[in-house]
Amino acid sequence: MAAVVTLNGESCPLDAANLSEFMAGRGYDSGRKGVAVARNGQVVPRTRWESTELMDGDRLEIVEPVQGG
Repeated sequence: MAAVVTLNGESCPLDAANLSEFMAGRGYDSGRKGVAVARNGQVVPRTRWESTELMDGDRLEIVEPVQGG
């Protein structure tokens, strides 16, 4: 069975070894400001994305600001 994570409440295949690779695979540039990621309820500082290994069953939340009125 393939490894999966929960991304913003939905199942998603785990197709990366670390958080940096996972985010890049979804179009997020590691240098882009204004994006926050929590893994299993804990915010992961951008400086630790590369060293944060992902595991089957992890819960990820990606939050970014949205403009509008």
